[in-house]
Amino acid sequence: MMIDSCRVCQGELTDTFKLPNMPKSAQNFPTEDTLHLDFGEDLEVCQCGLCNLIQLNCAPVPYYREVIRSVAFSEEMGRFRNEQFKDFIKTHCLEAKDILEVGCGKGEYMSLMDGCGGNVYGIEHSADSVGACREDNLNVNRCYIETANQDLGFNKKFDAFFILNFLEHLPNINEVLRGIANNLNEDAVGLVEVPNFDMILRNNLFSEFISDHLYYFTKDTLRMTLERNGFEIIECKEIWYDYIISAVVKKRTKIDVSHFRKHQETITKEIKEYISHYGSQNVAIYGAGHQALAIIALTNIKNDIRYIVDDATFKQGKHSPATHIPIVPPSNLISDPVQAVIVMAASYSDEVARKVRKIVNTDIGISILRDHGIEKV
Repeated sequence: MMIDSCRVCQGELTDTFKLPNMPKSAQNFPTEDTLHLDFGEDLEVCQCGLCNLIQLNCAPVPYYREVIRSVAFSEEMGRFRNEQFKDFIKTHCLEAKDILEVGCGKGEYMSLMDGCGGNVYGIEHSADSVGACREDNLNVNRCYIETANQDLGFNKKFDAFFILNFLEHLPNINEVLRGIANNLNEDAVGLVEVPNFDMILRNNLFSEFISDHLYYFTKDTLRMTLERNGFEIIECKEIWYDYIISAVVKKRTKIDVSHFRKHQETITKEIKEYISHYGSQNVAIYGAGHQALAIIALTNIKNDIRYIVDDATFKQGKHSPATHIPIVPPSNLISDPVQAVIVMAASYSDEVARKVRKIVNTDIGISILRDHGIEKV
């Protein structure tokens, strides 16, 4: 399965080079009687012309959904992870909170995280690994995130997650990350780790390429990948003798736009009350900019406004889009007088209000539409 664009941003793949006769996978060890079936393959390494992510142009290995750790961790790694997980839980107040490991293998890291105070769950595709986890009384479901709306089978959302040296294997990386985000509570945090391509570049380690790893992340490209899939970066650094990039992330908070509706209702009420004081067709709007045009449309006052005044000659003699109110020059305030003017000229409103006062007599009502509402001047 060759690809014709970046798996993350869909940019064009450029700057390719090939590594000939490479192992088909890191886990493909032929026996004496299967040697005749084993052949090397050429790996094509590409770079995305848009996001710079280095990736292989090949199919994922058959077992890409499964986490395979030939040695769970050394004594030194065990101590390191224990301290790392303790700090993660303490820093983000995750004691007794629900934490998900994505790609948990046989539960080696789940047990450590659980021992550090988290209430840990895991998902894993390998049936054998899931069985081993359950034998150790770990709460694991057999699952792989295929889509952003994946149900993980726990009937809950999580306060945190971790995915360690697994993300680089996954062809549907955007769906996996979005699926993780959709199974998290708001303000949830995560720990994401991948092999460090910055170090590989520094040390010219051409031997680090293998078909199991579809992506080769620098800190910049890992940050880009996480940010475009719903996460903010809290911290991103090199760890474990610089072999690993470790990113602490936070689920991106959605921008709250619900207040727009309430404010629109408030402004609409104020404008209609102002117009009713003078009567329909006795009020003009000064300003045909985009904000004024939107206000007229959204407040549904088109039948109550006599005309719109604007200084721009190319607008005069035309009509407002959508609401079809005549747009006239300032001289109409004399030739076709109204009882009140609402100035909607954004940062020029105070200047325009003074101009209107000079044009007409002092009896006319003049108000400015501010951000907070109608203000008489």
